[in-house]
Amino acid sequence: MTLNEGTKSVVILGSTGSIGLSTLSVIEQSRDRFHAFALTAHSNIDLLIEQCIFFQPRYLVISDASKLRELQSKVDTAGLDVISLVGSEGLNEVVQHDEVDVVVSGIVGAAGLSSIHSALRRGKKVLVANKEPLVMAGDFLAQVARENNGVILPLDSEHNAIFQCLSPLSPPYYLEQGISKIMLTASGGPFLETPLDQLRNVTVAQAIRHPKWTMGRKISVDSATMMNKGLEVIEAHHLFSIPAEAIEVVIHPQSIVHSMVQYVDGSTLAQLANPDMRVPIAYCLNYPLRNNLDVEHISVKDISILQFQEPDFDRFPCLSLAYEALSNGRSSVIGLNAINEIIVDEFLNETIDFSDIAPLIESALNVFEAPYPSSIEDVLDVDVAARRCAREILIKYQKSKGRIAT
Repeated sequence: MTLNEGTKSVVILGSTGSIGLSTLSVIEQSRDRFHAFALTAHSNIDLLIEQCIFFQPRYLVISDASKLRELQSKVDTAGLDVISLVGSEGLNEVVQHDEVDVVVSGIVGAAGLSSIHSALRRGKKVLVANKEPLVMAGDFLAQVARENNGVILPLDSEHNAIFQCLSPLSPPYYLEQGISKIMLTASGGPFLETPLDQLRNVTVAQAIRHPKWTMGRKISVDSATMMNKGLEVIEAHHLFSIPAEAIEVVIHPQSIVHSMVQYVDGSTLAQLANPDMRVPIAYCLNYPLRNNLDVEHISVKDISILQFQEPDFDRFPCLSLAYEALSNGRSSVIGLNAINEIIVDEFLNETIDFSDIAPLIESALNVFEAPYPSSIEDVLDVDVAARRCAREILIKYQKSKGRIAT
C-alpha cells in the first residue's frame, strides 16, 4: 500500500474492542493523514480479518497463541498480504517498528503495560485509553517518555478533557501547569438512583448497560461501582502531578462536561462534547492541531440542563478504596487495580453478587502486602502477587458460602 507523504502510521492495540473500533472510524475519515500499520486482537479473528481487508495493515497480531494457526489460515484463504505475529513478543515488535509514529493502546486491564513501555522506550507517541497501566506505573512510564522523547496522551474522556484545558505547549506531565484543582466528572453509572438494598439483585446485564457510553464489560462494571472513577483519580495524580486532595469527583449524569480544571488565578475551564470516544481519539491523533471530524456536535438544547452533585461514598465505596490506596502508596495502588480485575471477573462469571465486589476488594487489600516497587519488573511482580491474594480471598469467601467443599 502506497502512503501519501506525511501520512502517520498507527498501531492499534485492541482493534476489535470499543476503543479500536472508534479509532478505526477516525482513521477512515482521515485516510490522507493516518494509516493503520498494525492491528491487534486477543482472539476475535473474524473481525480482525474484516478490518484487515478494509484497512490493509502490514501486520496483524493475535495475543492468544492458540489462535495463531487459525489466524494464518484465514489470512491465506482471504489472500491477504499481511504478516501475522503472536503474543506479547508480537505486540512489542510492532509498537517498536521504525516506521510507526503513533500507538493507540486500547487493551483491557494491565495487559497493555509492557507494550506501552516498549513503545515509549523507542520514543513513540502513545495514546492510552486503558487507565490500568497508568494506574500501575504512571510515574515510571512518564520518566521513560521524558528520557526517550516519547509522548503519553490520555484518551480516557475525562483526562483528555483535562488535557484539552491545559497549555498546548507540551504533554501534561512535563511542566507545572498552575492547576489548583481538577474536577473529574462521572455519570454515576446505571445505579445512581437504585435503592441500596436492591443492589444485591443486580444482574450482569444490568451492570454493563451504561446509560451514556458504549464500553466493554469490565469497564462498564467499574463504572457501575465507580471503581472506574477511583482509578481515574489515580491516573490524574500521575498524569498531572496533582495530589489526591486536589482531585475532586463530581457526579454529572448528562456526560456532557467531561472534566474541569481550576487554576490558581481563579479561572475554571471545562471541555464539553457529546459522549463519543472518537472526539478524544481524534484530538490526540491530530495533537497539537485539530482536524474535521464527522460526529454530532452539542447544541444549546443539550446544555440547557446540566446537573452536578457530590458522590455518595456509601453508595460507591470503591471510590473511597481508591483514594485510600493512593494515600497508602504505589504497592497499594497496584494491588487495588489487580484485585479489582479479579473480583470483577468473578462477578461477570456470575459467581458473586454485585454488592460483594467492594467488600471483597477491601478484604483483599486489608491483607495484601508487597515491597515497594522500583522498576517496571517490580510492578509486574506486585501485580501477580495481588492477583494471587484476590483469588485466595475468593476461595475463602466461596467456602464460607458453602459453594466450595472445605
